[in-house]
Amino acid sequence: MILQALEQYSYSKTSGNGHDAVLPPWGYEANKIGFVVEVDLNGKPIQIRDVRHIEGRKKTGKVEWVPKTCDRTGTNSWQTSFLLWDHPRYSLGVSKKDEKTYELAIKRFHTFIEFIRQFYLKLEKDDEGVLAVLRFLDNFDSTWLNSHVLFDEICTTNTGVAYMLRGDSYLVCQRPKVKALVIKDFLKSCIGNKTCLVSGETASISQLHPATSIKDAKATAKIVSFNEDAYYSYVVNRTSAKKKIQSKNAPVGEKATFAYTTALNHLLRKGSDQRIQVGDASTVFWAEKTDSLEHNFQTIWGATPKSIKDDPDKYTEAVRSVLNAVNRGSLSVDQQNNRFYVLGLAPNAARIAIRFWIVGTVAEISQRTSQYFEELQIVHADHEPDFLPLFRLLVNIATQSKSENIPPNLAGNVMQSILTGRSYPYTLLASAIRRNKAEQSVNYPRAAVIKAYLNRMQSTEEIKVSLDKDNNTAYRLGRLFAVLEKIQEKANPGINATIRDRYYSAASANPVSVFATLLKLKNHHLAKLESAGLKIYFERLLGEIFSEIAADLPSNLTLQDQGRFAVGYYHQRQAFFTKPNNHQGETK
Repeated sequence: MILQALEQYSYSKTSGNGHDAVLPPWGYEANKIGFVVEVDLNGKPIQIRDVRHIEGRKKTGKVEWVPKTCDRTGTNSWQTSFLLWDHPRYSLGVSKKDEKTYELAIKRFHTFIEFIRQFYLKLEKDDEGVLAVLRFLDNFDSTWLNSHVLFDEICTTNTGVAYMLRGDSYLVCQRPKVKALVIKDFLKSCIGNKTCLVSGETASISQLHPATSIKDAKATAKIVSFNEDAYYSYVVNRTSAKKKIQSKNAPVGEKATFAYTTALNHLLRKGSDQRIQVGDASTVFWAEKTDSLEHNFQTIWGATPKSIKDDPDKYTEAVRSVLNAVNRGSLSVDQQNNRFYVLGLAPNAARIAIRFWIVGTVAEISQRTSQYFEELQIVHADHEPDFLPLFRLLVNIATQSKSENIPPNLAGNVMQSILTGRSYPYTLLASAIRRNKAEQSVNYPRAAVIKAYLNRMQSTEEIKVSLDKDNNTAYRLGRLFAVLEKIQEKANPGINATIRDRYYSAASANPVSVFATLLKLKNHHLAKLESAGLKIYFERLLGEIFSEIAADLPSNLTLQDQGRFAVGYYHQRQAFFTKPNNHQGETK
């Protein structure tokens, strides 16, 4: 299903073979070119152009559509070259400075030249660009190259070197005749008599799939890969004719392989507006038909402190756009039928693990996004944002509020819950409550997370956005703790530490062991209040809370009830900062 969806995306984004296509044509790929050697019709070198640009602190190559690479592993890797472009040790026959011999570089260089020569012979009509490159290579002047000002940088570059004919605005490997033959050869190589699992067509099966680059994975990591006997099929012995080796264990045709890897690498490219990082998962998303949700999706789920600081209104506007579309019922029929895909990929040694795969319609994903933000709604201070980014929620439940301490897989599991409508992972609640106890406080993000988790469970009373006087005992105990803390603060203005700093953890887990002591302290604190009106206010508030609490306090609270305790405490604290009808300003 994943490979099929990527294959269809590739087809939808390839409009012919021109440069107006979003994805490269058959037999081509997007790769980085660092240097371009310009030659004239006679093969005379004109110049070497450095086409790299500064990205951060490093120089990186210019992305160009070039004939696709092939797998180069093993001791005889020098026997394989790319067409009309390659790394400088092939395309120019140079070695890195630390290489002790040039023998291997010479072998690579000859392979590169011979590949172009064989390609040239297959051209139905001569191409002056390819012929010019061959003339340059056949009469290669190493003295000219070694004395060039860019020689040292060329020797150490990790990007490709390509050729261009003087007067052209595109590379030789992009010339029309070259492109036509590359496409023809590629499609011819796809013809076979095996069944492709992706397309269902008879095709030539791909033995090695192209690599896919994601964060923290090896450059050669792949989704489909087998490289040990233990994973091979029909093994009678190591030389068995029935032995299905490498990717032939999962037979995918050459054409389908090219399509899905081209699409995936396009979505994962640096600067892609269809890629976000969700925890350890490099996440890509796309719709069958272009939709505004694709743009909003990245803004909403890829929001980071930096992106919000750079454009504080962009995130809010994206969330409101989705909420308004759902709440006003303005999602079109096309959006209700337009499928939307979300794929999370994580590094796993030499392979890539599928962290999550979510399929829905644009309307369904919009509705679930809306549901998530509605579940998070909770009363908060005026200076706090109305919509909390997922990153901020996760950081607030991580140890020391550091992103590297977010529990493994949690971000991906939460994303799955949001976009599928299933219950949130238990780890989310446990982590939020653990941070409350560690920090002896309940902040806005953690209160919102706990409320969302409990309401989605739908097993007990719903937790409202603001103070609820009719919730269960655990919630009321949280309120009671907040009131006792407020009485202490009023009795001791400027106090540095309150009962929360000492008793919150125990009170939220084992109420019976703590509240007897706190209620005795309350009498002492009430006696110190100078305002009779304030004493009456607190006594009435305590009476209101106590009226629905059982005579025997629970000896311990379940994790869910500890969550209700936290929200009750948070709601009551926020209520103290809301202007009441009576005693206005007295409890602030």
